[in-house]
Amino acid sequence: MKLRLVGRLAAGRAVAPLVRGLRTVHSLIEPAADRIAIAPQDLRTADPTVANDIYAGVFVFSGQIVECRGRSPFEIEPPNREWARVLHGFGWLRHLRAADTAVSRSNARILVDDWLRFAAHSEVAWEPEIAARRLMAWLAQSPMILAEADPALYHRFLAGVTRHFRHLRALAGSETPGLPRLKVAIALLAATITVESFRKWVRGAARRLDDELARQILPDGGHIGRNPTAGLDVLIDLLPIRQAMAARGFPVSPVMMGAIDRMMPMIRFFRHGDGAFALFNGASATATDVVATVLAYDDGKGTAHGNASHSGYQRLEAGGTVVLMDCGAPPPPEVAQTAHAGTLAFEMSSGACRFVVNCGTPFRPIGEWRRVARASAAHSTLIVEDHSSAHVEESGLLARWLGPVLVGGPSKVDVERREDDEGTLVVATHDGYRDGFDVLHERSIALSEDGDRLDGLDRILPATSGGRCDVAYVVRFHLHPTIRAEVVDGVVQMVGVTGEAWEFHCADAVPVLEDSVHLADLHGLRRTAQISLAVADDGPREIGWVFLRTVRSIIPRR
Repeated sequence: MKLRLVGRLAAGRAVAPLVRGLRTVHSLIEPAADRIAIAPQDLRTADPTVANDIYAGVFVFSGQIVECRGRSPFEIEPPNREWARVLHGFGWLRHLRAADTAVSRSNARILVDDWLRFAAHSEVAWEPEIAARRLMAWLAQSPMILAEADPALYHRFLAGVTRHFRHLRALAGSETPGLPRLKVAIALLAATITVESFRKWVRGAARRLDDELARQILPDGGHIGRNPTAGLDVLIDLLPIRQAMAARGFPVSPVMMGAIDRMMPMIRFFRHGDGAFALFNGASATATDVVATVLAYDDGKGTAHGNASHSGYQRLEAGGTVVLMDCGAPPPPEVAQTAHAGTLAFEMSSGACRFVVNCGTPFRPIGEWRRVARASAAHSTLIVEDHSSAHVEESGLLARWLGPVLVGGPSKVDVERREDDEGTLVVATHDGYRDGFDVLHERSIALSEDGDRLDGLDRILPATSGGRCDVAYVVRFHLHPTIRAEVVDGVVQMVGVTGEAWEFHCADAVPVLEDSVHLADLHGLRRTAQISLAVADDGPREIGWVFLRTVRSIIPRR
């Protein structure tokens, strides 16, 4: 499979330059942008205080602070590539719009003009996803940029929009598969709707977007890359496009409408009681106000379903307790740039407190932490002989073209779900440790009908007839950093910030509290703890455990 994928990528990369060249030549005789007819709304949260920093020449992106000291930020040597991507993406324009002052509007015009004059040849700036992001930001903020612009800037801006449109159209599918390719398709459709002289390409751009939505949005509304936040990322750009198409009188395709309708319930599916998203497969900290903004567009406003079988997740919910479990195999390698080796990991929240979590992905790039976060040990699951159930490939042709991708791992995950008057039971088995160890991992979790008890059982099974299963393993439960935990007489006692309290019991192994780190936080890394159950190779092949709620908080869920 991997060789076939490399072959397809190689063939596509060989043909793409020729197709791009033909399209580029043809685009030179196509109409240029003439006027902005409508500006799609930017749904992302804006902070007007950031506008003061930008006016002072202070740009804080990806955890890095750069002071320009009177120079254009586009003339500064970027501290790292991620900082440069954010700068060239222009998402920060929304903060200048939110300030809504003459100074902020003038600053926005100057910075856009600086880019048009000085930065148009930057390599980072023309990465497909960054160019698409910048085009979307310019179109959304065009009323602020152009309202008081002089004729020269007005024409330079339209020429810049034209260049972006032609560049993205000429990519010929050579963008990175997955979300980057979908983002390019959304940006192209946005341009055809927004710019009057581009309207003749609306149908073709809509068809291209439909193709990507059909390819990437699964029947249950999850994304093919299995990142819980991917749907939110798509909807925050797609909803304004749907609105702009209706305002301009363009028909919205059934494919787009269906994708939006399927993705909306999945936003609720992945939310914990405090409004935060579950930390699986590349998910990081998510601003809850952005989630609320997107959900305001949900006409159905229904409750989250429990079985997302196409996406490979299960949700158990009762009495204010929410359990989310990864029951899927890794995504296809071409869209596995952010996937994690966390099969059968789960998270648990109670009321407004998250108790059991995965370490998550760093909100900002910090050294090697993103690589560490993808290992099985960074998840609340069982780990055999200190090995991950899948591995990250960081070299070779596949990694060179796509970046570090998750490969190998479980080829099959069997899942059974039962619901009755006593509660909900999920039993799942994966074969990620078949190669090398000849064992399977089976996990069952059962949430009681009142939500006060979560029973679990982890088993090591032979993958082949006559297998010995003599492997050492450890079961980890990473705790959220807001949880206070201590071991008292072999029982782990946990208390959340709302007063919600739970106990952890295990009769088959001695629970130990060890250090851990919570990576998915808006403010950086946070120290936390994990419950660890270590079993030697001659120890029991199954281990039962239970979480019991002892105190229920009176603070309501969000």
